[in-house]
Amino acid sequence: MTKPVVTIAYCPKCKWLLRAAYMAQEFLTTFEEELGGVTLQPGETAGIYRIYVNDQLLFDRKEYGGFADIRELKQWLRDRVRPGKDLGHTDKV
Repeated sequence: MTKPVVTIAYCPKCKWLLRAAYMAQEFLTTFEEELGGVTLQPGETAGIYRIYVNDQLLFDRKEYGGFADIRELKQWLRDRVRPGKDLGHTDKV
């Protein structure tokens, strides 16, 4: 079975590359066995910041009303790629 690929589409004009790279690193570290990779994609739309799992939208900054915490993003990604995976301290409130 093919492992899912995460794509982070970000606005280069907003200088969100570092945020996208940080999230990519966190996803790859946490889900190193589950993911086939993480792609960073400069967006053509101003203000864009979206995270996709394969072609399915996981997160949209505009719909959410800002940036989600990395803890939430990891939990949402876990629920898509390996439900039930223990995220350790990330699952603690």
